[in-house]
Amino acid sequence: MNPDPTDQTEVVEFLSDPETYGVEKPVEMITTHSAYVFLAGDLAFKIKRAVKYNYLDFSTLDARRNVIAHELALNAPAAPAIYDRVVTITREGPGRLALDGKGIPVEYALRMHRFRREDELTCIADAGKLTDDLAEKLGHVIAGLHAAAEKRPSDGAVLIGEIIDELREAFARMEPVLGHDRLGEYFRRTDRTFGDVASLLSQRSAEGYVRRCHSDLHLKNLVMIDGQPVAFDALEFDERLGTCDIFYDFAFLVMDLLHRGLALQANVLQNSYLWKSRDYPGLATLPLFLSIRAAIRSMVAVQTMSSAVTGDIARDAQTYLEQAIDFLTPIAPRLVAVGGLSGSGKTTIAARIAPNLGSSPGAVHLRSDLERKAMFGVDPLDRLPANAYRSEANRDVYARLLDEAEQVLCAGHSVILDATFLAEADRGAFGELSVRLGVPFDGIWLNSDPATLERRISTRTADASDADADVLHAQLKRGTGPVTWTEIDASGGLQQVVGLVEAALFRV
Repeated sequence: MNPDPTDQTEVVEFLSDPETYGVEKPVEMITTHSAYVFLAGDLAFKIKRAVKYNYLDFSTLDARRNVIAHELALNAPAAPAIYDRVVTITREGPGRLALDGKGIPVEYALRMHRFRREDELTCIADAGKLTDDLAEKLGHVIAGLHAAAEKRPSDGAVLIGEIIDELREAFARMEPVLGHDRLGEYFRRTDRTFGDVASLLSQRSAEGYVRRCHSDLHLKNLVMIDGQPVAFDALEFDERLGTCDIFYDFAFLVMDLLHRGLALQANVLQNSYLWKSRDYPGLATLPLFLSIRAAIRSMVAVQTMSSAVTGDIARDAQTYLEQAIDFLTPIAPRLVAVGGLSGSGKTTIAARIAPNLGSSPGAVHLRSDLERKAMFGVDPLDRLPANAYRSEANRDVYARLLDEAEQVLCAGHSVILDATFLAEADRGAFGELSVRLGVPFDGIWLNSDPATLERRISTRTADASDADADVLHAQLKRGTGPVTWTEIDASGGLQQVVGLVEAALFRV
């Protein structure tokens, strides 16, 4: 009589035994909806549970072997320090199992190297240690993953339409928790926004933006290894669900940060991702994608409720739904330019203002220093030679900024630029852009005394700006001509200057 392929009792007992691995400490077992994970010493072993849901079927040994092998293939390229190999659990005799033995296979496990829980980005965020620098690194890493991801021919509009239909079906049974009126409002906004961007989603498919992505990209599936964020545990059980527009993949992480109240970090993430990917037109999809990601979280929260419709889980589900609705609230884009001499604090001020401008997660922050480095093909902290700052190069930098600002604004998102804007013609060009596109424009000019500017420049560390005291002196000598932008005294502390700029921009 053949053994029951869904009875994993013996395998679980075997993998729960410290002697299986030659370790002394007890083995910790973690159970998820579709897997068992065994933590033993420096290693972790994962097997798929012999379960069958409407969206996955792991009820046969062949299915579990295939999905374990697929999980390794998906994750090892991005996380080689975590993912090792597939191990066969074999029967060596009555009541005796082995790892990679010579007997008949009874199960397959994914062998992985463990990492510290405190290195998970959820733990780092909970500890208040998810810094702007880490968010910037994260954006670069995710852009790299997407650049390397396999392109798929699926129509992006069809993929998103299927998800919306599934949400509609699932939410129909959740009105007691989420409310008939709020669900109605959500789908009214979703249907309108989807109709607005459906043709763009299909166009992006043709342009190669639909790829085999991670598809479960949130903080819990990111960990710091050797000082770099590493993505792991990509969605492995359904290739249809794993195939999506790269911005839909990215939106999950942005939404997760916003849900945690990390708006500044979400904005930094957005800007670092865009600087690497240059996918500015894709921003038009972001409100819908953020909303769907939040709605899915709401749905999952309700599905995990075991009894009453009240309590923390119900409130969390309702909060996610309200976020999903808010993401689809139309907000007209605006253009803000922050100018001033080197050392006036343009970049710092623009970065603090950006999260509060326009649609979530805030304005796209375009910075002349970064555009110059990109134009010359160097890293942000690499110092450029003097000829990179000649008038011809300056003209090209401002042309790049103008083009990128137009792309972002046409995608419906706000822009905040920071550059010296020493030339009156450069200042005027962005005012003209706002008129041509019909968006509001605000020019902010930061003033400070030369001694303060020189002191700030001398204390910079790890900054993309190459300006030194000599550059500042040349700027002072050159002058700016008449400045018609709103002038702000930038001599004070950061919070004071931010307050002055916000008062000018938001009329508070």
